[in-house]
Amino acid sequence: MKHRLSLRLTAVFLLLIALTGVVIPADADRGLPVLQGDIKARLPELFDAGEEVNAAPEKLQVGGDTFGIRLFTEGVVVVGVSDGGSPAANAGLKKKDRILSANGKEVHTADEFTKIVEQSEGNPISLAVERGSETLTLPVAPVKDEKGKYRIGVWIRDSAAGIGTITFLNPGNGAFGGLGHGICDSDTGELLPLSRGAVMETEIREIVKGAEGTPGELRGTLGSEKIGTIIKNCEMGVFGIISPEKTTGETLEVAGRDAVHAGPAILRCTLGADSAQDYHVELSDISRGNTGTKCFSVHVTDPTLIAKTGGIIQGMSGSPIIQDGRLVGAVTHVLIGDPTRGYGIFLENMLSALPDTLS
Repeated sequence: MKHRLSLRLTAVFLLLIALTGVVIPADADRGLPVLQGDIKARLPELFDAGEEVNAAPEKLQVGGDTFGIRLFTEGVVVVGVSDGGSPAANAGLKKKDRILSANGKEVHTADEFTKIVEQSEGNPISLAVERGSETLTLPVAPVKDEKGKYRIGVWIRDSAAGIGTITFLNPGNGAFGGLGHGICDSDTGELLPLSRGAVMETEIREIVKGAEGTPGELRGTLGSEKIGTIIKNCEMGVFGIISPEKTTGETLEVAGRDAVHAGPAILRCTLGADSAQDYHVELSDISRGNTGTKCFSVHVTDPTLIAKTGGIIQGMSGSPIIQDGRLVGAVTHVLIGDPTRGYGIFLENMLSALPDTLS
């Protein structure tokens, strides 16, 4: 593989954030999704902070189904500051800052913050801002723009939406994990601090094949039905609870990092309206001590998958990898220089990041 890496080493995450024709219901961010039956009844138990943490499960249901993601951040994230002496620049606001409150009032959405600024009548606003490990207090004085509205000259973001793939499901408690890497802000590159999140139904409408220098992608829409909730976004993926009937895979034994080896394996993913299908890949460069998201190399060898997608494309992030009849990990990255090659994460690493309440 080393001779191929000299072409272009850049790898990209496989969560698809830029959706085509996204349909997001008005209440997508409100509360927990509607979960039925035993899982609904067990929500208080699952989220009881005093619940004893169990050992990692020996068997899990295999994913491979796509799912829609709708995340809202804690506070609002600054993704840009106007130059030329804008109030935000004068106040010392910087890209990647997170605005937690304004004049003592917590800020949860971009609309909330915009209204506070517009209604300020030019009076200074005291902002509580998180910057790295620090919490700062910054006063900012809005000014009128050419339309007569008060502004401070800052671009902010409160949410993200995208398509990914479910890696595994624990049928016993409805816990799931997906993506195999965290969701980061497209402008700042920082991990999005999760306030609340919903799992949405999704429909794949188009497949854009990958080519050398251009990552491919799954294009689709988020539906109107919430089928789960996301409670953690971290380096190893997203985790939460999902309605078990929304996944279709069989239950397989879980393999640890020591069982993963170079050689043939299966990658499971969903393309278009078809259900999840299995495709042949080769694993290599196993890095057993790796605790991150690039634990082994994945080479797509299946001619059917290559014909459909060119290899690994955006939206396939989290596609489970099966080897020797056991669930071993998930695909996480694609090499821009060769879409048939990418990286994967050990399932063991994903399970180590499960919230205690979902273990």
